[in-house]
Order: sequence, then C-alpha cells, then structure tokens
Amino acid sequence: TISKELTYNEFLGYVKKYHPLVKSANLELSEAQANLMMARGGFDPKIEVDFSQKQFKDKEYYSILNSSFKIPTWYGIELKAGFDNNEGVYLNPENTTPNAGLTSFGISVPLGQGLFINQRMADVRKAKIQVKLSESERKLQAVSVLYDASLAYFNWKKTFEEMKLYETYSSNAEVRLEGIKSLITQGDKPAIDSIEAGIIVKNRTLSLEDSKLKLAKAKLELSNFMWLDNNIPLEISDELVPETALESTLQETLKTNDLLQSDFSLETHPKLNALQNKIDMLTVDKQLKQNMLLPKINVGYSYLSEPSYIDNYRFEDYKIGLDFAFPLFLRKERGSLKLAKYKLQESEFILALEKTQLSNKISAQKLEINSLIKQKKLAKDLVENNLTMLNSEERLFSFGESSLFLINTRENNLVSAKLASIALENRFYISNSELFKIMANPD
Repeated sequence: TISKELTYNEFLGYVKKYHPLVKSANLELSEAQANLMMARGGFDPKIEVDFSQKQFKDKEYYSILNSSFKIPTWYGIELKAGFDNNEGVYLNPENTTPNAGLTSFGISVPLGQGLFINQRMADVRKAKIQVKLSESERKLQAVSVLYDASLAYFNWKKTFEEMKLYETYSSNAEVRLEGIKSLITQGDKPAIDSIEAGIIVKNRTLSLEDSKLKLAKAKLELSNFMWLDNNIPLEISDELVPETALESTLQETLKTNDLLQSDFSLETHPKLNALQNKIDMLTVDKQLKQNMLLPKINVGYSYLSEPSYIDNYRFEDYKIGLDFAFPLFLRKERGSLKLAKYKLQESEFILALEKTQLSNKISAQKLEINSLIKQKKLAKDLVENNLTMLNSEERLFSFGESSLFLINTRENNLVSAKLASIALENRFYISNSELFKIMANPD
C-alpha cells in the first residue's frame, strides 16, 4: 500500500469547513442577526382597525369604526394618522362624528420617561451588540474545536511514530535472534544467548502490539473531527499517515512564529471583545433603569378634520392629551438601578482580571515554547549519543568483546531516548496549539 500524508494544515482545513460545531457557531451568528431584525420590528409602522356594531330589534344601536396608522420613531415620538366613522341611535355623544367621518393627524411626545431611551430603543441597541457578541463567541467556539482537533492529530502522530519505532527495533531483535542461532550452531556462542535474544524479541513484540492498539484508538479519536459536507463523517484509513515535517510547518500553520518574535496585542481578542460587549449591553440596561426614575409625561396633539375639508386647516379643531404618572418613593426603580450598576461593575472587574490573566498566560506560553525548543535539541543529541554507543557495542560484539546483555541495555537506552524525544516533540506541538487557543484567532 502507498502511504499518503494528511498534513496538519489540510486536516485543520477539513475541521474549519465541515465540522458541525464550527458550522453551528455560524448558525448562532445568524440567530443574533434574526434577533436584531425582531428588535427593529418595534419601529415598524402599524395599521390598527377597531370596529364594533350593535343591532337589536331592527335598530342600529351603534356602529363604531376607529382606524389608525402609526409610525414609531427613534426618540419615542410617535406619528399617528386616523379615521373615525361612528353612527347609531344610542351612540355615546363623545363618539359622535360628522356623516362623512372624521380624519386626524397627530403626534405623541414623551417629555420624561422614554424620550432618550425606551424599551424599544434598548432592545435594538442590545440586539446590535448581540451580533458582535455572537461573532466573538463563534471565534471562541471555533478555536476550542480546532484546539481539541489539534490534540487528536498530535496524539495520532505520536502513537504513529512510537509504532514505527517499535516496528524497527522488533525487526532488529528478530534479525539478531536469527544471527545468534547461526553463531550457536557454529559453536561461537553459548546456547543461553538464544534465550536472551528470544526474550528481547518477545518484549519488542509486546511493545509493538501495545503501540498498534494505541495508534488504532488515536485514529478513531482523530476521525471524530473529520467530516464532509452534509454532516457525513469520515474515517482515517490505514493508508493515511501524519505529516513528517510537522515540526517545521506547525508554527506557520498556527501563526505562533510571528507571535514569538513580536509583541502581542489584545485589542481584538474575542474573549475580551465578548466581555466588553456584555458590558455594553449592561450599560444599555443601566441607562434604561436610570430613565425609569423620570416621571411619565406623554403629550399628544391631533388635528381633526372632515375628509371634505382636509385642506382647510382650522386651529379650533383639535384633540390634545396629557398623561402624567410618578411613583412617590421610586423604591422599585432605585433598587433596579442599583442592581444594574452592581452587575456592570462586576463585569468591568472580570474584564480587567481577564486582560491580566491573558497577558500572563501568553508570556508563560512563550517561555514554555522557547524552553521546549532547547529541550528538543538536547533530546536529539541524546538519541545521537545513544545510537553511537549502540553501534560501538555491536561492533565489539562482532569481535567477541561484548555480550548480548550489554547490546540489549544500549538498545533499551536508545529506545527510551527516542521515546523521550517523541514525547518532547508532542509537548512542543501541544504548547503551540495552547498559545493558539489563548490568542483565539481561528481565521
């Protein structure tokens, strides 16, 4: 079978494009946009028609028609056009209108509560902020999925390299066993050496089988993040292998190389933006609660006219109204405002703390990555040194100046050094992906 590399960058591309959780994050943004449309609906023009009629014993007691067309505006001011046509034997005198009906056009203005902010205005402002908040939360959710997917990929690579390592040394142990058997037959080695060589083969085979099991589980874990369009899950085939040159491409893929070389800015960080958006929403709430301390004063004026005289403006024909309401103690309103202020203050403290924590986390992560780069170099040097020692011991063994026990010891040290090197590389990959997660920039 021909192996085909699934590069880390290609894998992340699949996750970004097809993973259901990343796609659902986009749906969440659409929901926020729908909420904004609903909030704007509070300013849509409205047509209202109220008709009632009473007939009893061939008499029309009354027939009342009230219709209006209202246009709400941003600052609580409402424009209203109306037409009333009422008639009947027992019609209430205040409902009497001319034969052709009565038209009106007027305006209603809140002079206290509701002029500069009201529930409709607050809903629209909060809905606009919610769209930004959802965008930030979409990024955070996408980053979380990409981070988990990265850990699965790195674990796949780690278990794959461990399996390849055990495969190599299991094969070496079998070749050595055959060689020892040949030397025993020739009388150059004692028979006990074949038992020791056999023990090594069994140990290597056991380790190889265990590594194959770990690799199979890692593949299944990785498959959880592999999807195609229409939510079709994919499975990692045996032909696919992890990226060989991941060490050199990882930082470019995650954009952590630029971050390590330059100062970072938290201005556009989604988590901080999300907290700021929540603060903005709480500020709107506080403004609305402050507005509730004002008295309710609604002034309305409507010009009245018969349809046939609509062009002849008469100052004498009008309808005015004044509504006034003011609670004496304002206990409920003052309590609501205090609660809104406490919530706002608490959110501001959380934002300040989060800024400091993020800054410290990024600095700590940069230190860890730089330390792991040094540790990786030392681990590779140890592998080279142990390989030199093993080669030297094998050469001495061929001259009859060493033993199988010493070769086995040298080889075990080499395998341990290589496993440590693989583990350090894995830590390096994870550390970079943690920095990527902290910075939360999935695009």
